[in-house]
Amino acid sequence: MTVMQEFITVTAAVLATVLTRFLPFWIFNKQEKTPRLITDLEHFLPAAIMAILVVYCYKDADFTGPSHGLPELIAGVLVIIVHLWQRSMFLSLIVGTGAYILLINYLF
Repeated sequence: MTVMQEFITVTAAVLATVLTRFLPFWIFNKQEKTPRLITDLEHFLPAAIMAILVVYCYKDADFTGPSHGLPELIAGVLVIIVHLWQRSMFLSLIVGTGAYILLINYLF
């Protein structure tokens, strides 16, 4: 890449980042009421994204193989238990990932 191409690439990345950060504040200022579609998305989107991530994580699990998908299911149940107990997404993520890694490396 030439220096000019690098400059254009960095400028485009900066503009894209700044626009995506500040555009909602420019569009939905405090004088106007936020549209119902946006407030509905704000309410339902986090759960929908988590559901999509769960489906994505389990799509490659081999339930017909020798382990029958047990490491994935055990780690998933642990994530649910830890999250219901502590209400900490970070702790749930760490426990689930750690349990899965330990299970596939030492038990299955």
